[in-house]
Amino acid sequence: MTHQDNLQYISGLQRFGIRLGLAPVHRLLERLGHPQRNFRSILVGGTNGKGSICAMTSSMLIHHGHRVGLYTSPHLIDLGERIRVDGRVIQNDEMDSCIDAVRREVKEGITYFEFVTALAFLHFSRQGVDVAVVEVGMGGRLDATNVLHPDVSVISNVSLEHREHLGKRLVDIAREKGGIIKDNGICITAASQERVLDVLEGICRDRKARLWRIGRDFKIRRHGNNTFSYRGITKNYRQLACPFAGSHQVANAGVALGIMEAMALCGLAVDDGAVARGLSEARWPGRLEVLGQAPMLLVDGAHNPAGASALCRALKEEFTYDRLVLVFGVLDDKDSRSMLRKLLPLADRVILTKPNAERAKPPEMLLPLALQWHDRIELARTSDEALQLALSGTRAHDLICVTGSLYLVGEVSQAVSSGLSGLKEGANDA
Repeated sequence: MTHQDNLQYISGLQRFGIRLGLAPVHRLLERLGHPQRNFRSILVGGTNGKGSICAMTSSMLIHHGHRVGLYTSPHLIDLGERIRVDGRVIQNDEMDSCIDAVRREVKEGITYFEFVTALAFLHFSRQGVDVAVVEVGMGGRLDATNVLHPDVSVISNVSLEHREHLGKRLVDIAREKGGIIKDNGICITAASQERVLDVLEGICRDRKARLWRIGRDFKIRRHGNNTFSYRGITKNYRQLACPFAGSHQVANAGVALGIMEAMALCGLAVDDGAVARGLSEARWPGRLEVLGQAPMLLVDGAHNPAGASALCRALKEEFTYDRLVLVFGVLDDKDSRSMLRKLLPLADRVILTKPNAERAKPPEMLLPLALQWHDRIELARTSDEALQLALSGTRAHDLICVTGSLYLVGEVSQAVSSGLSGLKEGANDA
């Protein structure tokens, strides 16, 4: 089969929807010879910041000389972005070979995410990685990635999300995310809510695991110019450069540094030079990323209320502009009301659009909500139409912010990189 045929096959698996449960992926991996047992792993869950933590962790490990697999989701443009070894995206021929191998062992209905997870683990095994840094898809306890037995489990933070799958209450969601904590393991978190910490501490106590917390076990002090100092359990660093814009990213960097300390205890050390270089050179597209200048085009994959709050803080504190044009598109299962309530009061113009995704919410359905917080709402059928509408009448010192969905961010990023937007690409800084 051609590469395009293989991609169509994988895309067709979305018809099975979302399934939380480990049995099908366990059986698939067993038939593949348990490739996930051939490397060490770090499993990163939580509500927000998972991808950024994975990117920083992976970069520091690579700079030390470890061979590192990185598995994240979703992708912005191409499926291959989800699966990397030493920063290199899986190549088409490598992907096709792994797809063929996994597909031969599919004996029952398997979901899109289950298949791609098995594909990633098989690729990492074939590539001989020392360690894989893996982002949880949804929740944790029943997520397909939880077939791993990681050296370190991470729960970045916990807020209300995916309540139809994970539970209505914050403690229910925390319990699901805490399902990635392993017996006698180490769990690192930046969560601060007392209810969440009670749940995580209870799980760790039951499983004889250690819970390391940002703010208690790791101290972070932010300086100017996006630098910070870190005081951990065994390591202290001064004037480290945080690679990503946004004050929330300093906490994510602290979590990544905590992972380095934990992995050293597990026998996989990273020297101080690799920590500093790897952290400063980490890259993670689509999160407070500047794609163009004059006007500035900022994309951010904030797709829940907590992410929207972080974006609002960054827009107020870290960017300067005359007028803000907000381009917003969201999936149907997201809390769009809360996101719009936070974002719209900051905007001078608002353009509602629809990402090219099956679960995307039409802008006409967002309009009644948006009108509660803004009286200048425009609608666009596609992301391309929304971007051109945003550019019309926008001056050089204005800021266009595209947010609400990583799918929307990916479409706009692709338009800019291919030159279709008419914008000149800009540096990724505030």
